Amino acid sequence: MACTAPACADTWREKHASARQAAEESRLFEAVQLINAALESFENSQAGTGTEQQGMMLTDPARFAAEAAGSMAAGAKVDLAGLWATRADILMGLGGLKRAAGELGAAALLAPEETRVKELLAECEKLQKYQEEGIAEDAVAATQNKVPVHILTGFLGSGKTTLLNHILRESHTKRYAVIENEFGEIGIDDKLIARREDLGAEQIIEMNNGCICCTVRGDLIQGLRSILKKTSLEGTKLDGVIIETTGLADPAPVAQTFFADDVIQSKMLLDGIITMIDAKHALQHLREEKPEGVENEAVEQVAFADRIIINKTDLVSSEEVKVLTDEIRAINRLVPIIYTQNAKVDLTEIIGIKGFSLDRVLEADSEFLRDEQEHQHDQTVSSVGIECPGECDQARLNAWIAKLLTERGTDIFRTKGVLAVKGSDHKFVFQGIHMIFGGQPQDPWPSGERVNRLIFIGRNLDRAELETGFKSTLA
Repeated sequence: MACTAPACADTWREKHASARQAAEESRLFEAVQLINAALESFENSQAGTGTEQQGMMLTDPARFAAEAAGSMAAGAKVDLAGLWATRADILMGLGGLKRAAGELGAAALLAPEETRVKELLAECEKLQKYQEEGIAEDAVAATQNKVPVHILTGFLGSGKTTLLNHILRESHTKRYAVIENEFGEIGIDDKLIARREDLGAEQIIEMNNGCICCTVRGDLIQGLRSILKKTSLEGTKLDGVIIETTGLADPAPVAQTFFADDVIQSKMLLDGIITMIDAKHALQHLREEKPEGVENEAVEQVAFADRIIINKTDLVSSEEVKVLTDEIRAINRLVPIIYTQNAKVDLTEIIGIKGFSLDRVLEADSEFLRDEQEHQHDQTVSSVGIECPGECDQARLNAWIAKLLTERGTDIFRTKGVLAVKGSDHKFVFQGIHMIFGGQPQDPWPSGERVNRLIFIGRNLDRAELETGFKSTLA
């Protein structure tokens, strides 16, 4: 029910004033939240707004201006135009020029004589022209000193870690900081891969206490801030930051981080979201039906991608690649797609691409800039970590793993581990994706570190069954 009391008007006016103040102080993400709240309060104050237009002032200004504003009083039209103008001004500061132009166009329909609307519309058109011609000198100057950030995402087992190692290995003259996030009770990746320092990483931050897209976003902000602080104290300049997300991450909240924190927004620039796709197994995850209210992470990873790499094409036929490509195009029609094996890709196709567009994201998800978004994982998906002393009997281990993946491989998305095998002084490193499994000896065990560590990620996992099964392989 609409509120017409003076207190309602005071509420939206106060929020509007606070939004403009925050924008002037470059607290842009806070300003977005305030202007959104002001628009909602203003809508509640309008008795003539029908239920069919509920929420349209915020989500679709152009349609509201065309369809629903005819019954508004002249003063209310000017007020609403002012609110839209403020939101457009904030979006321009964040780089959302197309969305800002739409809101200013709606404001001009309601209040064509308002000077502020005219001035902002002219400024927005000028910035759009500069953007199209690639000569936005002020914008270039403002971003020259920003550190570019690259988000590597993709479902479990798609090849993100292999791609990250490839980037570092092939970028000998570049200085990258790396943020890694694992989904699981125990960290395994540092035991499976070459150390990032050996490949040239300047600073490494490991986040193993949750999924980077939800409960630990505050930790991500702290991690990014610590990178900025370190380079500032050292007087050095990074060529970029690479964030490798867990395979179960929704990239939208991760990307939102670069707008949600004013320090990061002013010092860092999101270059692009690169999504890895496992050609062999992706289709089943893209088509999976999730419970109501639970997002399909694989679909979100495709939807928000600025580049997609379909990896492991050697494991499937050309017809299977075509079917997968069509599925991806149904989700993200225009994204450039790269086809590869072993994550070997020309780095110029994924680094320095300036691929992230706030306007494109807002078209896909109009709620992107709302701070109260929460990502809900599928509660049937979990991880089971096992860590225990002893030595595995190789024959028993092979038999157990083969039986487990044959019977449960559909529900076990990812397996990986480092094991001590009887009779061998080397680590036995294994990795599996559904029913595809492989392992081999790697580096010798350092003195005093010989211990079995493995993790399973999947649906409806039985901890007791897995622990009992593994312990049955011990010699």
